[in-house]
Amino acid sequence: MSQLQRIAIAPSQLQAGEISLTKEQQHYLARVLRLREGDRFIAMDGKGKWWLTQLVGEQGQVLEALVVETELPVSITLMVALPKGSGFDEVVRCCTELGVTTIAPILSDRTLLQPSPQKLERWRRIAAEAAEQSERAFIPTILEAVAFSSSLSFANSHRYICEARGNLPHLKNCLQHQGQMTNDQELVIAIGPEGGWTQQEIESAIAAGFQPVSLGRRILRAVTAPVVALSLVSAAFEV
Repeated sequence: MSQLQRIAIAPSQLQAGEISLTKEQQHYLARVLRLREGDRFIAMDGKGKWWLTQLVGEQGQVLEALVVETELPVSITLMVALPKGSGFDEVVRCCTELGVTTIAPILSDRTLLQPSPQKLERWRRIAAEAAEQSERAFIPTILEAVAFSSSLSFANSHRYICEARGNLPHLKNCLQHQGQMTNDQELVIAIGPEGGWTQQEIESAIAAGFQPVSLGRRILRAVTAPVVALSLVSAAFEV
């Protein structure tokens, strides 16, 4: 079962046990994956549901619902100040594999990239592909980019802002001493851009309830730090 190919579908594509495949999905299944009439694959709606499906003409016929238990037991929102170039592509891909729930692109004082709507669609497509590859039950939500100052309000969450310098507690130790989280709580982790957060941004985050933390003694690249942070969360909460 685990060797079957997976494709992400929109929930609206499933009607009365049949999946209406798009032209792109038909091409991918038939031309790329070389599936033939009657071959099986797994359809996932990105919202927690998987189905064993059989290819029938231009549609998929649902054979049975599948139980998937690949998600972390904690909701994680990752706020990432947009790095330069195409670095955010890799952040989305790797953090999806590691179990992130939501990724919020942030425009900080030192952000150079101004993303276009096409960039947002690309990131959402990368998240869907990474969720397929890593056998996620959910496709992470990729939010529209917003200014750092307008992204600091999170209710009922444990909030951390990662800072490269200073004598700060390690995120790993904070997670270990956090105690049991309830199902309606989430982790929010903010990662800065090249050059780090400005002092004013750190002070604003602290005023909003964020705890400054370290990811270690070394200075990490802007695309490496989110992966390290998610790896620490995964190690702390994976069951």
